[in-house]
Amino acid sequence: MRPPGNALRFKRLLLRWFRTSGRDLPWRATRDPYRVLVSEFMLQQTQVSRVLDFYPRFLRRFGTVERLARARPRAVREAWEGLGYYRRADNLHRLARAVVRDHGGEIPSDPAVLRTLPGVGRYTAGAVATFAYERRAAAVDTNVARVLSRAFRNGRRPGERALWALAERVLPRRARAAWEFNQALMDLGATICVARKPRCDACPVRPACRTGSAKRNGRAPDTKRRR
Repeated sequence: MRPPGNALRFKRLLLRWFRTSGRDLPWRATRDPYRVLVSEFMLQQTQVSRVLDFYPRFLRRFGTVERLARARPRAVREAWEGLGYYRRADNLHRLARAVVRDHGGEIPSDPAVLRTLPGVGRYTAGAVATFAYERRAAAVDTNVARVLSRAFRNGRRPGERALWALAERVLPRRARAAWEFNQALMDLGATICVARKPRCDACPVRPACRTGSAKRNGRAPDTKRRR
């Protein structure tokens, strides 16, 4: 299927904004799959500000997937203490052992293979593939889902399958651009296109956003989901 008519302009505006205003996050400065994976596990249901404190400390203790795989479960939990949701730590530990045992210590780049690992769902698989390996892969979290729904569906949240299909359709063709695009979508959703009070007046993609355009023209966006 073809991308929405406003997709090209949306991408241009979003990438231009991201290159000057994107957040400076340590896991964006690396393409090390293990470090990217650790950040994605930590960011599940946890604010970025908290992860910024724990991420470097955890990596100082478990700097490689092999080192994490050799660790005792109690040591991993101690290193995770304070982040909460300890099942994430358990899954990350199990994943490290599976990668060492079954993949020669190399974290896979294929999203389908990544999803066979403990604790890795569709979003995390796409995020690791695109952020570590710069593969052209969609990564739809809560922020991205909200941005896509507002920009291309006038505020209506499509079903899960339609949402992921939309994310694939609007991805840039070049893998490097897809890396930037996915990061930019997350930043826009986290800082401007927020859930309760979106900052439409400050939005860099408002001219290409169907919800933003509706507000600018004095029309209320349609927030009802189609049945």
